[in-house]
Amino acid sequence: MNPYNIPMNSVIAVAGMVGAGKSTMTQAIASRLGFQASFENVTENPYLERFYKDFERWSFHLQIFFLGERFKEQKRIFESGGGFVQDRSIYEDVGIFAKMHADEGTMDAVDYATYMNLYEAMVLTPYFPHPNLLIYLEGSLDSIMDRIQERGRDMELQTPLTYWEAMYHRYEEWINSFTACPVIRLNIEEYDLLGNGQDVDRIIEKVASEMRRETALGN
Repeated sequence: MNPYNIPMNSVIAVAGMVGAGKSTMTQAIASRLGFQASFENVTENPYLERFYKDFERWSFHLQIFFLGERFKEQKRIFESGGGFVQDRSIYEDVGIFAKMHADEGTMDAVDYATYMNLYEAMVLTPYFPHPNLLIYLEGSLDSIMDRIQERGRDMELQTPLTYWEAMYHRYEEWINSFTACPVIRLNIEEYDLLGNGQDVDRIIEKVASEMRRETALGN
């Protein structure tokens, strides 16, 4: 047990729109708790750059790749006995990205049905282990876009603003109906993880408080 009384076998997922600061949050919390950090592997993704150049051609390939990789990582985390903070959840892939492309017509309806069948077979079963808690990072669209600009990834900078606007609103809808595990919501404009170490402590205290509450409720 760590000083925050968060069980060392806990699994905490960090969710939020592109640019919200998930990786920074994941590393900060994992370091403070003595947990392992699980990051999305962008550099070895064979479809990501192609996808940003042609959504319709590569959206299905990209989402299938993500689904398989996230499932394997989730399995590894729980087989290791927990003690992880996870950058992005498997739930965002289906609830936001795959659905957005199906709705917008940039993923074929048959491909989307195949994707959903795979997701349901892999995740929507009693055997799939859910995180103990999900931290959701939110903020204004302007703040998100500023961060995307600051980190300067070419494939993101070349993406139309309309795409980010659509994603932003879908994230809002998704988190309001999310029930897979308990959630705490953090406004990215109210803390500075890199400049103020006390902000990390405040966030972890919120995590610990919510986990204690869920334990008291028997969830």
